[in-house]
Amino acid sequence: MRIVFMGTPEFAVPSLNLLLDSGYDVVAVVTQPDRPKGRKKTLTPPPVKEAALQRGLPVLQPERMRRPEAVAEVAAYKPDLIVTAAYGQILPVGVLELPRLGCINVHGSLLPKYRGGAPIQRAVINGETVTGVTIMYMAEGLDTGDMISRVEVPIGPEDTSGALFAKLSAAGAELLGRTIPSIIDGTAEAVPQNEAEATYAPNLTREDERIDWNRSAVQIDNQVRGLSPMAGAFTFFQGEVFKVRECRVIAGPEANAGLGRKTPGTLAASDGKLVVQTGDGLLELTTIQPAGKKAMPASDWLKGARIPEDAVLGGEEQ
Repeated sequence: MRIVFMGTPEFAVPSLNLLLDSGYDVVAVVTQPDRPKGRKKTLTPPPVKEAALQRGLPVLQPERMRRPEAVAEVAAYKPDLIVTAAYGQILPVGVLELPRLGCINVHGSLLPKYRGGAPIQRAVINGETVTGVTIMYMAEGLDTGDMISRVEVPIGPEDTSGALFAKLSAAGAELLGRTIPSIIDGTAEAVPQNEAEATYAPNLTREDERIDWNRSAVQIDNQVRGLSPMAGAFTFFQGEVFKVRECRVIAGPEANAGLGRKTPGTLAASDGKLVVQTGDGLLELTTIQPAGKKAMPASDWLKGARIPEDAVLGGEEQ
């Protein structure tokens, strides 16, 4: 059986390796083009490309999968099955109809919840306590195809998106290994999704990264964890971008010794800790990144920072 694998980020690498280590014939790998990365804008290959080249596999990197020449490139490998995992482009009908066994996707949520490009980040941001992986047949819509198998994965109270990516990546590969045999022998059950339960997880925007201090400490903590270690949540301090990389909700007796009923966003140093009043509760900022600097412990920043009395985070960039 000839398999074409399609994926791009680190999330997809364990699924590719699972197929290869299990002896499946992966005839080609399709991934996104190399992109500039970092401050120096160094052209960098995606993790799946690096993994594929290490295993001696041919790699295709079409800019647009919908272009006829891209479809023809994939068709030339005569796949019996296409497996995708966080590829990053919607497949056209011409690709979906190529393999006799169909196209399946390893999706990082419990469908039909969190369809779309950022299901892992938004599950953390929204305060979910359980998520998972669904393997589904691909259809023309956005993650609307029939479900084949799924596995639940708990979200811990301190899990960041980065930590959850690793958990779901491993769980998805293991689930793929258990699911493919039923697809090959024709015993896989395709279960339609309940459209009434569908929710969406669109790609994150800069506005999703901005902290609204009128929200509760718990909600802001979820936001910070959901954006870590990627772009990070941000606010403004004295008119400059001020990122919050890690924080914790202040609870119990400690919460009663805080800032009182100050304006949400009010910032203060308390016993060597950087504390912010939110719309509901107090939040300690433990790792921060001031404009133009690297991330650092808030305690280190406090040693040299001058915080005006009743300083308030937020506003706009100057």
